[in-house]
Amino acid sequence: MRLAYIDAFAGIAGDMTVGALIDAGADTAALFAGLDSLGTAARFRFEKTKRQGIAATKFDIEFEDQKKHRHLPHIVKMIEAAMLPDAVKANAIQVFQVLGEAEAQVHGTPIEKVHFHEVGAVDSICDIVGACLGFHLLGVESVHCSAINTGSGTITADHGVMPVPTPATALLLRGKPAYARGPETELTTPTGAAIVSALGKSFGPMPPMTIERGGFGAGTKDFPGMANVVRILIGSNHNASEATVISVIEANIDDSSPEVLGYAMDRLFCAGALDVTLQPVFMKKQRPGTLMQVLALPADQERLAALILEETSTFGLRITQAERRVEPRTLVEVETPFGKVRVKVAGNGTASPEFDDCRELAQATGQPLKTIYAAAIAAYRN
Repeated sequence: MRLAYIDAFAGIAGDMTVGALIDAGADTAALFAGLDSLGTAARFRFEKTKRQGIAATKFDIEFEDQKKHRHLPHIVKMIEAAMLPDAVKANAIQVFQVLGEAEAQVHGTPIEKVHFHEVGAVDSICDIVGACLGFHLLGVESVHCSAINTGSGTITADHGVMPVPTPATALLLRGKPAYARGPETELTTPTGAAIVSALGKSFGPMPPMTIERGGFGAGTKDFPGMANVVRILIGSNHNASEATVISVIEANIDDSSPEVLGYAMDRLFCAGALDVTLQPVFMKKQRPGTLMQVLALPADQERLAALILEETSTFGLRITQAERRVEPRTLVEVETPFGKVRVKVAGNGTASPEFDDCRELAQATGQPLKTIYAAAIAAYRN
């Protein structure tokens, strides 16, 4: 599968996204032809530039100020009538849908009646469609994104002075990792937030991938001390060993029963923990206790930490970051004399039967579990 990883260390906007995709090698002739088919009469250009010493591509749109707002149904009709691949149309409409839902919630208006203001202007329509088309031209099948730098301070918009992130941007980024660093200004726009919210499959560290190419898209301003660019890396997940940053959550517990700890472990696994271990330890004053250690994706860290505090008697936690290495692995189904078993096969050839499959067969056939394991390994080797 071909992946795109958006590194939003300086925020993200629609024009920056299109610029990064052009910089990464998207066919500009095909891109501009698709945008022309929207019928906006806009003109498109790009230029090479620099932001704090980093070479990047700036994407610009020139158009007559039409002094009008658009509703979502009108924008959808424009996209559906354009000469674009069906997948691009579907993605662009999805981006506008999530953007419209956010605007509707902010203004307390039904989505069909939302005036898109700047978002419905020609440049934002072309930015969103251009981003979706750019990903398609580069063969991207799955989009992933880093934690997002929103910026801080205030900006002046149609409704007056607004905080950063703006209400619509904050809604679009709800549940996603975000932070503020750098100049006190808007670094992530509603358009940029809508693109990653609608298309992003995961948020956090870069997923396992073999990097093939990359590009930088430039923002309009050149800030001192920080390159105002978004980076997009394009690659494949074939033969890419997994190397990810994880959170390690720990607690020393001396006054919860084994039943309570076992129940907490089950809940943590169901909530998405990568692993949960319980180790006997001696604590201060020689009290016997238990060290609970939970491995989690950074995006799940706070939710799992809250669950530990809820389900156990601990008053505090320790959270550290660690790097995780995992061999590439696949599942192979084998036929044994007792039934089918899935076998997990690592990139180095190590094979391990799935415990749940073996347990079910052992219970169904009355055979010892070790017999099922041995039969599965023999079937895989044969």
